[in-house]
Amino acid sequence: MAGQHSLKEDYPESSQNQDNEVPVMSSVRMSSILIVDDEPGIRNSLKKGLKDHFGLIEVTDNVETADELNQRCHFDLIISDIRLPGRSGVEWVTQLREQGHMTPVIFMTAYADLATAIEALRAGAVDFMMKPFRVDQMLAAIKRGLERQTMRRENYLLKRQIDKYIDSTGMVGRCDLFKSLCDTVKRVAPTNSTVMIEGESGTGKELVARAIHEGSRRKGSFVPVNCGGFTAELLESELFGHVKGAFTGAAQAREGLFAYADGGTLFLDEIGEMPMSMQTHLLRALEERTVRPVGSNREVPVDVRVLTATNRNLLSRVENGTFRRDLFYRLNVLTIRIPSLRERKEDIAILVRHFASSLAAEMGISPRDVSDEEIARLASYEWPGNVRELKNVIERSLLLNITPSRCISGAESWQPPADEVENEDEDDLTLESVEKRHILKVLEMNNGNKSAAARALGLSRKTLERKTRAWAANDS
Repeated sequence: MAGQHSLKEDYPESSQNQDNEVPVMSSVRMSSILIVDDEPGIRNSLKKGLKDHFGLIEVTDNVETADELNQRCHFDLIISDIRLPGRSGVEWVTQLREQGHMTPVIFMTAYADLATAIEALRAGAVDFMMKPFRVDQMLAAIKRGLERQTMRRENYLLKRQIDKYIDSTGMVGRCDLFKSLCDTVKRVAPTNSTVMIEGESGTGKELVARAIHEGSRRKGSFVPVNCGGFTAELLESELFGHVKGAFTGAAQAREGLFAYADGGTLFLDEIGEMPMSMQTHLLRALEERTVRPVGSNREVPVDVRVLTATNRNLLSRVENGTFRRDLFYRLNVLTIRIPSLRERKEDIAILVRHFASSLAAEMGISPRDVSDEEIARLASYEWPGNVRELKNVIERSLLLNITPSRCISGAESWQPPADEVENEDEDDLTLESVEKRHILKVLEMNNGNKSAAARALGLSRKTLERKTRAWAANDS
């Protein structure tokens, strides 16, 4: 842009001496940066000054090319001028945010004022650099931005884990089978033994695995992974990591989940779905206590306790040749079986009231009592989806403000109470009441699945949750 100074003109190489160099973490050094500025001097000086600190640096002078680059390659951070030919940097980043891209952005400008700064912050900038500036100043800003992004992701993952743990409090009960399960978990948790957890879908296998980890002496993280959700190649990369260029799309090296679980616990859910070729790699990792990232020749030592879970009969899979016998016996040091809900029906009453109370608190509504008659109706159902299905039914009943038994999959479709219909003249219905009826009906048709209902309604899940939470609060 006219009137701007290039970094090269203002800051000669001599200013980037050893004493002024900003320390850059190894994880930062692997990061990818996109630079968007219409002045060649800025682009070239930044690329030259940053190239030794990051794994990939791309530069362009316009938003259109930047958009294409951003679609082809993942960037860990974007540096953009605010004033660009065509669309401005702020307009482009605002659009990226609307599309769900949360890449941290540092804006540059030579024409700063309060309005510009506010506009940049609203667009989601993590930093704001006034031209001219030194390369070491930009390095420090990049480091702050990447560390902030890492912290945001870690906080998000931690929140997900905490929320999932709270939401999955299916470890509630008082029957003998439940007490026996808890006793076993307490006995095995402090050891380093490999444990296989068996149980039907929805019984709470991950919750038991988390309880084992929480009761252990291990200081590292609890890292869950569903083995049925990947091909053999993707699962190998997911578990062991890969080096840069190991396969198409591997633009940078990445640690695997074994590394993330170092010192902690790796929970391999649906282990029976693991491809045979990966079973060989897993057995070697367990025996050698090392992993080899895809594309690498080096072995990385790991200290990981492995817990597995399955809803299948693994021994029968061993017999028919779809699961390695040696891996089965390596994993099957101790088996914990979780009873189905139909085996512990005496716990249904306490589970129903627990979920009704905890979910009401989450939704910001008053707790609702469930009668003994309603509990008896729920106890007569077989619950093929186990505790997970029961929790979903209670949540659905709170959303729709009807009894839980009417929310069981296959139950008669809900209709508004007769007196409610009689008191409403169809000609006098408000837009809000019509919207509410329609949304609740679509929710009912989708068995309370808010994501599916939101898609059918053309709403975001966040909007749907806000509306249903408000209705539930008004009805309480």
